[in-house]
Amino acid sequence: MKKHTFVLCAYGESPYLEDCVKSLMAQTVRSEIILSTSTPNAHIDRIANAYGLRVAINTGERGITGDWNFGFSQAESEFITIAHQDDVYEPRYTEEILRHAEKYKKPIMLFTDYFELRHGERVYQNKLLKIKRLMNVGFRISKRSRFMRLRVLSLGNSICCPSVTYCRAACEGFRFDGNFKFACDWDAWDRLARQKGAFVYIPEALMGHRIHADSETTKQTEGEGRAREEYTMYRRYWPKFIARRLAKFYAKGAESNQI
Repeated sequence: MKKHTFVLCAYGESPYLEDCVKSLMAQTVRSEIILSTSTPNAHIDRIANAYGLRVAINTGERGITGDWNFGFSQAESEFITIAHQDDVYEPRYTEEILRHAEKYKKPIMLFTDYFELRHGERVYQNKLLKIKRLMNVGFRISKRSRFMRLRVLSLGNSICCPSVTYCRAACEGFRFDGNFKFACDWDAWDRLARQKGAFVYIPEALMGHRIHADSETTKQTEGEGRAREEYTMYRRYWPKFIARRLAKFYAKGAESNQI
């Protein structure tokens, strides 16, 4: 079995797609790279041809969870990272992920710290990043404790989705839940956190998450759908009155993803 695969989910004609591909090609440890899309077009084909990448076309379930599930199914490796087209990865991302995977037996998933990309600049410090790093200390304290994992997740989603690498052996039969549009990653972490195994957090900013007007992260801060889903997640851990307060506080923190 192959060791690691980047499944790069491409949508439309992102001006940042090639930057992401270049960052994956520049890894110190090489991986298979698959371009996965439900919107095939000449822009994606041009980049795939330029870098010799296979394009997998999703003709089934659409939407963010459908695209992620399809992309996940295309990889045939021990470890899988679902990369987002607007983001970039530091050259040592794969190297550190695989090094930590060898260090900790039976990982469920591994994830890293991250920085933001705003207007072409790298942002390593802001209020939201500080809060997430503080929350992620809980994952470092006890990597195998289901209780600790769920306590961290009960306060919100501190895990940067594109920084996550999944262990195939621990995620057999796993799928993102199509009933969620905005909190689908938080729901996934919650379900995986209830399994036996390790959540391995690497406290080094090894990928950059781009924040811009057309990014999915920015769009998700708009409308009531996100608030409903976040309240649903908080209700898994808290009674109604606490869940409402936490959801309001969490929504204020998400405002930092606005441009």
